[in-house]
Amino acid sequence: MKSVEEFERVPLGFFPTPLEPLPRLSEMLGITLTIKRDDYSGFGGGGNKVRKLEYLMAEACKAGVTVVITTGGHQSNHARMVAAAARKFGMKPILVLRGNPPTHWQGNLLLDKLFGAEVQFLDPDAYFTLIAGAMQAHADAAIAKGEKPLIIPLGGATPLGALGYVRAVEEISAQLQPGGTPAPDFIVAPTGSGGTLAGLHVGTRQYWPDSKVIGISVSAKAEWFQPRIAAMAQDCADLLEWPQQWQPEDVWIEDSYVGEAYGIPSPGGIEAIYQLAQKEGVLLDPVYTGKAMHGLISLVEQGKIPRGVRVTFVHCGGSPALYPFADRLLAS
Repeated sequence: MKSVEEFERVPLGFFPTPLEPLPRLSEMLGITLTIKRDDYSGFGGGGNKVRKLEYLMAEACKAGVTVVITTGGHQSNHARMVAAAARKFGMKPILVLRGNPPTHWQGNLLLDKLFGAEVQFLDPDAYFTLIAGAMQAHADAAIAKGEKPLIIPLGGATPLGALGYVRAVEEISAQLQPGGTPAPDFIVAPTGSGGTLAGLHVGTRQYWPDSKVIGISVSAKAEWFQPRIAAMAQDCADLLEWPQQWQPEDVWIEDSYVGEAYGIPSPGGIEAIYQLAQKEGVLLDPVYTGKAMHGLISLVEQGKIPRGVRVTFVHCGGSPALYPFADRLLAS
């Protein structure tokens, strides 16, 4: 068996990020709720992808990569942080984003521009048939110019990247130990590509076998996520040589909180944004964490998360995406 520390990574984030109580929301819901503030991870505007990029960029630096190519939605936190990480190590970022060219460069798109990323937009309806070829075309063009490209998949969702959230579980465990606080009964996180959830699953099974991980989908149905996350968790555990076995049915995904579509604010997500802002002074976003918090609150109300338990919510960042949706947020 290996330790996570045996894998090469480059330090990017400001860790450990805080683990904070949410006393007023806890009282409202009848649970003990804490929030893991990975929105405070710092680098490139912060967010969960920093943990993954510490491993992925170590690999890129070792391989002598000069051009980094990735993808995401219009307000992709992942794309924004890949652009920042590429610039930190003297590489060129290329972002292939789902959506039509914007009339205003706002939120994460503005930050992409500030980082000097080359941005290509793909028709949202044809995105899934075009994306692999589009990213490969950029890689081929870079090779033709004598560059060395690296394609990072959607969300940095790879077994290596998932190590970042195995390490996050270790970090939370260390934060709980001084006060003798038990491990959470439930960990809730948004899931859009699956890498964060895969790492959380591997880490909790190793260190907190009685804890349950719940992924709140912000994009796809549970049937798409479950085999994908199980396979990634298996590959991540295999990297560590940890004796774990993962099947799709081991992965708990709630997919009723996506709303109209990925990247479009939902009424419940907007309500959750207002609740956290006004009860706890915490900013969520309309693409990921707002929908995930709506899911958490609903699961408590339904009894799927019982009253009286300990719950940790993983704040994956994303506050730059608040600003492009100002009109919709204020209309609520």
